[in-house]
Amino acid sequence: MQDRTLTEELKFQFKHGGMHIRLIFVNALVFLFHVLLSFIGKGTHSSGIVETIQTWLFSLNTNIKEFIFAPWGLFTSIFSHFSFLHLLFNMIFLYFIGNMFRQFFSDRRLLHVYIWGGIFGGLFEIAARQFVDQSIVVVGASGSVMALFIAMAFYKPNLQVQLFGIFPIKLYVIALIYLVSDFMQIMKNDGIAHFAHLGGAFLGFLSVQQLHSSSNFINWSETKTQQLKSWFAGLKSGRPKMKVEKGGRVYKTDEQYNMESKEKQEKINKILDKISKSGYESLSKAEKEFLFSQSKK
Repeated sequence: MQDRTLTEELKFQFKHGGMHIRLIFVNALVFLFHVLLSFIGKGTHSSGIVETIQTWLFSLNTNIKEFIFAPWGLFTSIFSHFSFLHLLFNMIFLYFIGNMFRQFFSDRRLLHVYIWGGIFGGLFEIAARQFVDQSIVVVGASGSVMALFIAMAFYKPNLQVQLFGIFPIKLYVIALIYLVSDFMQIMKNDGIAHFAHLGGAFLGFLSVQQLHSSSNFINWSETKTQQLKSWFAGLKSGRPKMKVEKGGRVYKTDEQYNMESKEKQEKINKILDKISKSGYESLSKAEKEFLFSQSKK
């Protein structure tokens, strides 16, 4: 078997490495874009303009007056790092926690938790800064990575990991250390967005509550995203999203039908898994009725 070149290996990892690898690629590419912009502006009269554009496009300003005119910072800032060490540490953390997360959850869920964790972190930072006489500019994936980490810590608290590859320690202990550290340093002017970490942690906690319920925030986000994709697919194909003929019969697009079938199958699998672990009597009335209705089809 012939060894892959560096370019081929990068393409392979991006395609087959998982969502956390793709997110690392995106963060790295955004960082390289910043480096390129800085190089172009360095030593010229336009360096200040370049820096202003970078900050305006790729950072989150916690000053409400500034935020109103650049709200996209809630999203773009979670892929941006202006320091190589900041990028390196966040991406190492994302790599290890992403590998762990994918053992129990899907790539799609990882993406949703990452994005919403970053957004919640940004919102927490903005809200908190209204009570202190200090606005800051926030960049980095820390809130997003913290969301993934806390999600795992609440979902599998007793999961044991090897700290530094040597010391066995349970996941919840590491989570407690991180949370306590952020709380203790929350008012320090140390250049770290501790409120963003806590906002991401809060989203991570929410993401594993009532995990199999439609009221779960990430489940809701995934469902709405799929519905939106289906709607756009219907527009692109030139077909209506659905049509109703005489008699009230509804005809759905292939995308809608496939999405609903997949959701039903996932729900059936979760119920069957629950039966195998806790027995049939552990099912709720609604779960029993759903399983019975599907068995007749």
